[in-house]
Amino acid sequence: MAFESLTDKLSAVFQRLRGKGRLSEADVKEAMKEIKMALLEADVNFKVVKSFVAQVTERAVGQDVMESLTPAQMIVKIVNEELTALMGGGDSKLAIASAPPTIVMLVGLQGAGKTTNGAKLAGLMKKQGKRPLLAACDVYRPAAIKQLEVVGGQLDIPVFQLGQIDPVDIAKAAVEHARRHGNDMVFLDTAGRLHVDEALMDELRRVKEAVNPTEILLVVDAMIGQDAVTAAKAFDDALDIDGVMLTKLDGDARGGAALSIRAVTGKPIKYAGTGEKLDAVETFHPDRMASRILGMGDVLSLIEKAEQNLDAKKAAEQMERLRKNKFTLADFYDQLVQLKSMGSMEDIMGMLPGMGGKKLDLSADEGNLRRIEAIIQSMTPYERENPSVLNSSRKKRIAAGSGTQVVDVNRLLKQFDMIQSLTRQFANPKKAKGLFGKFKGMGLPF
Repeated sequence: MAFESLTDKLSAVFQRLRGKGRLSEADVKEAMKEIKMALLEADVNFKVVKSFVAQVTERAVGQDVMESLTPAQMIVKIVNEELTALMGGGDSKLAIASAPPTIVMLVGLQGAGKTTNGAKLAGLMKKQGKRPLLAACDVYRPAAIKQLEVVGGQLDIPVFQLGQIDPVDIAKAAVEHARRHGNDMVFLDTAGRLHVDEALMDELRRVKEAVNPTEILLVVDAMIGQDAVTAAKAFDDALDIDGVMLTKLDGDARGGAALSIRAVTGKPIKYAGTGEKLDAVETFHPDRMASRILGMGDVLSLIEKAEQNLDAKKAAEQMERLRKNKFTLADFYDQLVQLKSMGSMEDIMGMLPGMGGKKLDLSADEGNLRRIEAIIQSMTPYERENPSVLNSSRKKRIAAGSGTQVVDVNRLLKQFDMIQSLTRQFANPKKAKGLFGKFKGMGLPF
């Protein structure tokens, strides 16, 4: 995940500060040197780092901090606030035109993920009640139009294309098509290049002049570090962009682009692509990202992810079945599926306070989830509802069908029995308290 190395280094700095109790000005300045090096290694623009460290140092050696009973916590608070301000302070979303359609012009270098992430953003708008249209204005890259049609089809979003003619004509025709067919948003997927050149910028300027977009959104690959900042400045100088969408924030990007773009261009990061799935896109929240960088978690985003992916009605039904002690392996399987829909265990754990900077080997947990899912899928519906019928021969069949061993099937059934025992004790908190210790040692993947 992006920022992992930076989070580790900052966590180590703050841990040393906490160990000192009261801090001297020399302690603070030494910590600021380490923070400076951590930011530079994360590929943050050196001018941005210099300004950031100076601002934090000025606040950190102030009388209020140095005389505080918990100066280390005060410094963490200051760094958190300054990181938030560095990335823009508040949230920024797409501007919506007063008279539809809202025209979003997607620009960026080739390979940044513009086509896929533009479609993801259109999908996000669709979830919010909009009626988007995708327009294929990249007439140069092989299969670009087909790619847009494929992702549009997967998201059930219409795609407008006129083949390989002048992109300006396609853009104008797409906007007119949207007006006639009731599409209140148009996403123009424009062409990119491997590097910024005048021919690309001239074409984009002509598209801008022709359709007067509501928003020009630059799609930038977070993996390319400072080159992303350089590209952002070039596009902003040529087109006066309105904001940035960072892609591949789920990869091993060092994070420098996210911490530099706003300071260098003055334009906000509005959205972030966080995975390969077509729903892996989210509004960029500077305050939440700062908290994650400092290992403080991001509970609000975790809650929003749960709300988007979990079936509230099904969850209520399962809670009622739990209460009535009618919870079955079929219900257990449904919960596993919903948990998986929220993303990887690493992503989920990274949003929990105190877990962002910890090195966790979650491969075993992911493996447990897959193993449990395979075992339950290998059961008949009757067996899921009535696990008591699972005799030796049935267990052998299930193990063979799921690619596991009978011991794995027995372990799952033992875990499930423990869950049922626990639910029976909910009415008696004293007994339930004793069961939690046993439950913790059962090896469940959550």
